[in-house]
Amino acid sequence: MQNIPIELSQQVHDELIQNILPFWSEKMIDHENGGFYGQMKGDDKLIPEAGKGGILNARILWTFSSAFLQEKNPVYLKMANRAKDFILDYFFDPEYGGTYWTISFDGKPVDTKKQIYSQAFFLYAFTKHYRATGEESSLLTAIELFRIIEKYSFDRELNGYFEAYSRDWILLEDLRLSEKDENEKKTMNTHLHILEAYTNLYRVWKDDRLEIQLRNLIEIFLEKIFNRKTKHLDLFFDENWNVKSTIISFGHDIEASWLIDEAARVLADLVLLAEVQKICIKIAKAACEGLQPDGSLVYELDKGILDTDRHWWVQAEGLVGFLNAFELTGKSHWLNKAQNCWNFISANLIDRAGGEWFWSVSETGIPNRNGDKAGFWKCPYHNSRMCLEVMMRVKK
Repeated sequence: MQNIPIELSQQVHDELIQNILPFWSEKMIDHENGGFYGQMKGDDKLIPEAGKGGILNARILWTFSSAFLQEKNPVYLKMANRAKDFILDYFFDPEYGGTYWTISFDGKPVDTKKQIYSQAFFLYAFTKHYRATGEESSLLTAIELFRIIEKYSFDRELNGYFEAYSRDWILLEDLRLSEKDENEKKTMNTHLHILEAYTNLYRVWKDDRLEIQLRNLIEIFLEKIFNRKTKHLDLFFDENWNVKSTIISFGHDIEASWLIDEAARVLADLVLLAEVQKICIKIAKAACEGLQPDGSLVYELDKGILDTDRHWWVQAEGLVGFLNAFELTGKSHWLNKAQNCWNFISANLIDRAGGEWFWSVSETGIPNRNGDKAGFWKCPYHNSRMCLEVMMRVKK
C-alpha cells in the first residue's frame, strides 16, 4: 500500500511549530489577568477585555498538552500548565461542580450554565494533560468530570445525553450551543465530543462504567445518529431520538468518520470495530458530497441551499478524515483527497502575515476577516490536532 508522504508530515509539522503554536504562546498570553486573552478579531485586533470562554480555554489546554506529549518542548508544557492553572482557579464551580460556560477577562463568572459539550472538552483536556505529564491530579479532575456528566446528563430512560443545565444542574429551556443551532435536547455534536473525551479517558483509565458508556456512545452513533438512508449524520433530536433537522454538515461527517473509528479501536472489540469501520467509510464517502474541485470541503447543506464558505475547522478535519479512510481502505484516491485538502489549506487558509488561520475563505478565495482569529470558537484545537494526527500517522 502507498504510504502517507513524509513531505506532508514535515509540512504540517512546520506549520504547527512555526505558526499555530507560536501565535498562541506569543500573542495570546494575558500577562495582566492570567491565562490567555479571550479574543482577537480577524483583522488581528486584540480585544484584551473580551470574555474568556470555556471551550477556548479547554482547547488551549488540550493543544499544548498534546504538543508537549509529542514534541517534548518545555515551552509547550509551560503553556499547558498555564492553561490548566487558570482553568482550575476560575472555571470550576466550587459549590455545584462542573465548569462555567464563560468568565470575564479578569476571571469572574459571567455565564454559569453547565453545557455538557463544555464539560466534555474539559474532561478531554485534563486527560491529555495527564497523558503528557503524568500528574495524577489531572486524571482525577477528568474522572470527576466523567462522573458529573454521567450523574446529571445521561438519559437512563431513553439513552443519550441531554445538552445543558443551570449552575445548580436544572435542565435549561434554552439548550443551544450557539444561535444557529436548533433548540433540542440531544445533538450529534455534543455526543461526538463526549465520545472523543471518553475515548481519551479510556486509554488511561480502564473503568468498567466508562467502558460501558463508551461502547454505548459508539452504538448510539451507529443506531440513532448515522442515517442509513443518506449515510450522513443527523444533527438534532428530541429526547425520544426523533430527528429535528435537515442540515447536512460535511465537516461533522468527516470528523466523525475518524473519531468513531478511533473510539472503537481504543475499546478494542474487534467485532464492533469491523462494523464501525464499514460505516465510517460510508460516512466519509457521504462527506465527499461537499468536496470541491479545489480540494476543499464546503460548510453545510440545508433544504437545497449550499453554504459554500470554506471554514478552517472543516478543512482540518477533512484532511484527517481522508487520511483515516486511506488507512482503512488502502485506496489512493483518499490519499489524493487528503493531499489536495492540505494544498488548499496551505494556499488559502493559513495567515502567513498575521499568524494562525483565517476563520474561513469564500468560494472565490477571499479571507473572512469578520470571523475571529481567536475567540470563543476559534481555537488551536482543530488545526493543531490535524498536524499532530498527520505526524503520528506517518510515524506508524
